[in-house]
Amino acid sequence: MIEINNLSIYYNYPKQNKVLCEEVNLCIQKSEFITIMGPSGCGKTTLLSAIAGSLSTAFCLTGDIQIDGKSIVDLPIEKRSVGMMFQEALLFPHMNVEENLLFGMQAHLSKKEKLEQVNQWLSIANLEGMNQAHISTLSGGQASRIALLRTLLSKPKVILLDEPFAKLDEHLKVKFRRWVFDTIKSQNIPAIQVTHNSQDAIEGEVIHFEQYQKS
Repeated sequence: MIEINNLSIYYNYPKQNKVLCEEVNLCIQKSEFITIMGPSGCGKTTLLSAIAGSLSTAFCLTGDIQIDGKSIVDLPIEKRSVGMMFQEALLFPHMNVEENLLFGMQAHLSKKEKLEQVNQWLSIANLEGMNQAHISTLSGGQASRIALLRTLLSKPKVILLDEPFAKLDEHLKVKFRRWVFDTIKSQNIPAIQVTHNSQDAIEGEVIHFEQYQKS
C-alpha cells in the first residue's frame, strides 16, 4: 500500500516558495490502480518524481509518502522499492534482452534462480526464446513488454507509469494496455498512472489533478 499524506510541492525560488500542488492525499491499496489526469504543467509527473525519489532540486516538498506504513521521503531512490515505466522503454542498447532483465534483480538470488524467473516472465509475455535478442531488433511493443518485465523483476512495492502508452499505435495500445494492467494486478502491486489520454483510464479510479493546484 502507498499513502500520500498532505503532500505539497513548491518551486524552489530564492525568495519565495510558489506552490505547484498542495495537500495531495491518496491511498492506493495492493493490486489497486489509479490514473492521474490533468493539463501539462499541473504537477502530475512531478508527483511521480517525488514518490520515486527523483524530484528535481528546482522543487521542495512538505508532507509524507509512506509505503506499507513506512515513510520514504528521506530515502534515496535506490532504497524506495518503486518501479517506473515511461513513454520510452529506456532499455540498455548495449545489453541483450536477458541482460536487460537481469539488471536490477535482487542480489541474493543465484544466477540459476534469476534465469528461471527471466524465462518464466518471457513466457508470460509471449517472448519465449528472445533472451539473446539485441534491443535494436525489437518492435515497439516488444520493447515495452521487456521494460515492464524488467520493472517487475526488480520486485517493486509500487509501480508508477508516466504516459506508458503514448508512443504506441492505437491497435497495439489497446491490447498492450490491458496486458499491463492485468499483469501488474496479478502481482498484487499498487500502481499510479499519469496520462493525458482518457482512453488509458480503463482501470480503477481517475483523479483530476487540477484540484490540487492553488487557485
